[in-house]
Amino acid sequence: MKEQEFRNWLGKRLWKGEPLTKKAINTRVRRSLRAERGLHGLGYSQSTLDEVFDDGGWDRLLAQLTTLASDPDSDMAIVRAVVPQAEDPRGQLGNMIANLRQYGYFREGRDPNYSIAGVADEDDGGGSQADEIRQYVVENYIRPARLRGDATVSLTIGALNNEMGLHMAWPNICQALEGRLFLQLANVPAPAAEGPKLSTTRKLTYSLATETESVTKPKQAPTNLILYGPPGTGKTYRTAYEAVLLCDGTVAFDESPEGRQALLDRYRELEAEKRIAFVTFHQNYDYESFVEGLRPETGDAGDNSAGFRLEPRAGIFREICALADQARTRPAQAANSPSFDLSGRRFWKMSQGATGGEDEVYDAALANRYIALGWGGTIDWSAERFLSFDAIQAEWLDKNPDDPTPSNWTQTSLFRAEVKIGDIVIVPYGNSAFRAVAEVTGDYRYAPEAEGFYAHRRDVRWLLTLEEPLPLDTIVDGNFTMRTLYPIATKRVNLPALARLIAGGEDATPAEAVADEPEQFVLIIDEINRANISKVFGELITLIEPDKRLGMVNALSLTLPYSKKRDFGVPANLHIVGTMNTADRSIALLDTALRRRFTFREMAPRVDLLGTVDGIDLRSALTAINDRIEYLIDREHRIGHAFFMGCQNREAIDLVMRDKVIPLLQEYFFEDWGRIEAVLGEGFIGSRKIAPPPGFEGDDRDSWFVRDPFPEDAFKRLNGGSSAGASTE
Repeated sequence: MKEQEFRNWLGKRLWKGEPLTKKAINTRVRRSLRAERGLHGLGYSQSTLDEVFDDGGWDRLLAQLTTLASDPDSDMAIVRAVVPQAEDPRGQLGNMIANLRQYGYFREGRDPNYSIAGVADEDDGGGSQADEIRQYVVENYIRPARLRGDATVSLTIGALNNEMGLHMAWPNICQALEGRLFLQLANVPAPAAEGPKLSTTRKLTYSLATETESVTKPKQAPTNLILYGPPGTGKTYRTAYEAVLLCDGTVAFDESPEGRQALLDRYRELEAEKRIAFVTFHQNYDYESFVEGLRPETGDAGDNSAGFRLEPRAGIFREICALADQARTRPAQAANSPSFDLSGRRFWKMSQGATGGEDEVYDAALANRYIALGWGGTIDWSAERFLSFDAIQAEWLDKNPDDPTPSNWTQTSLFRAEVKIGDIVIVPYGNSAFRAVAEVTGDYRYAPEAEGFYAHRRDVRWLLTLEEPLPLDTIVDGNFTMRTLYPIATKRVNLPALARLIAGGEDATPAEAVADEPEQFVLIIDEINRANISKVFGELITLIEPDKRLGMVNALSLTLPYSKKRDFGVPANLHIVGTMNTADRSIALLDTALRRRFTFREMAPRVDLLGTVDGIDLRSALTAINDRIEYLIDREHRIGHAFFMGCQNREAIDLVMRDKVIPLLQEYFFEDWGRIEAVLGEGFIGSRKIAPPPGFEGDDRDSWFVRDPFPEDAFKRLNGGSSAGASTE
């Protein structure tokens, strides 16, 4: 950071009519430097505050810290990245945010005494109180009003001051509730204000947006995140939270069972829209599966050759990159429009020329806003009698007795009589991809100037045209067949994904990257450390760096090896979230190059999420187990709270211990039952002495077994209580 220039700027600032003291200046600089040191822990690739500011990430940084300050316990690992020794993280984060706002104002070139000049924003002196005010209003005014379905919510400053039991705090209340931090936290626009500034009679009225709407949409920086920790710590579940947060910009769901279900429902909605993709790595996973490889293909090749051919097939990573890039480069009006209404529509597959051999047919259709059929010869089928299938067949056989190819009447009949205005036509690219979507806007017409070469036409509105085809399973289940035209069953169509893709105005063709924040996409890689990372990512290892993404200042691209696609890059609106089980000893450590490009966030066991069930203190039990595991092995082999989260009675807990915990410990300790007994105690593990077989000399040996059933006091013994005496049976 520009420390000296910031000090000079602060030296000109007045607080309550007096210049800031040297101590106050030092405190503000120190807090800003602490935030700078924590940038990597927060997931930023930049090393300085100035780089974050220059890259357009300042608002995101403030919003992220505000979220942490509102609930530090939700992700204490990240909190410790910026305030490692804080006894009161909420207060310290609040003070840090206030100082960072000032550093942002300094970088903007704002007058040091902006608040005196009438700029409504929080000042330094009451960070903790301002946070308290903001949180109180959200919990007691904003959120209840939304639940009631109110369009607005109003409050008076003096009444709020008395309600909160504050002493003459109305200046702080006004500044806190009219500042950017509150608007972001409450997800509301700036309020309509009545009455004098900083007074008890001032009235603020907020217009309420929905919880999932983002009022302020700072440009998101690409996220590369790996959640790591022992088994059962909720890593995979946490990916759902992170994915929704990255896609929506906010997560308005609490930790209740209902809130968790609502979160998963939203996750599934985004998954259906193809904005979230999920893949699990394994030892045999490779580049050809992840990025692209050669696959056998049949279909409408230009040479009409028999059999199959090897065609480049996109893997899941290239697929979601294509979707993200389409969203990144779509016109602003399309990106900001509501989803296209597909209710009551019929869907058709219709080729526009043979792929790779008749591109001029497709290009002419796009340019002139029609779809064309190549079957049907030079006959004009406009007459009303040709609404009949039999009439078309009879006419064709009468005029073309030497060409009894059925497609000349079957395909023509569909195109002439069955396709209706308002129907949706999907133009394929081979059998497993598509390149355009159109809405039929006109009836059948014949173009005599075409002289029988794709002379049968219907006017359309092109809803989506793609420079790079997208995988068909993005919008349609299964592959296409070689037939030119046929209906697609509605149940095969992914309506949410298709509606999102074609949202927008007429002829939504690709454009240059738009200034507005595009839709965000997330690729979740479960068990990311199980595969050979260098083999899977290949040359893309550099492209996934945040500053090398498409749309960023140092964007890079390359030519893919199989498809020869030029200028392939990873869009900035694609985020990668991975999980890594630290206890899995069957796998190698992560590639160092990949480790450098990801932020690592530990997911530790959370005993605070457990309670007492049927007299068993699960918090104490899990703590005791993990302390002993850490002593005997290391902290990476602890077990997580998720093992016991669903247990409602003693029977369920016993089943978890018998079927999950004990087998896991067998794996950990390589069947060393003495150590397993040291972890769980004699209430779960028993032993007896066995003598050597006849004819063998030696000492008696221990024979270990899992008790069945577990004694009533097994958990008491585990938690350090006295035992009733060890049983050997």
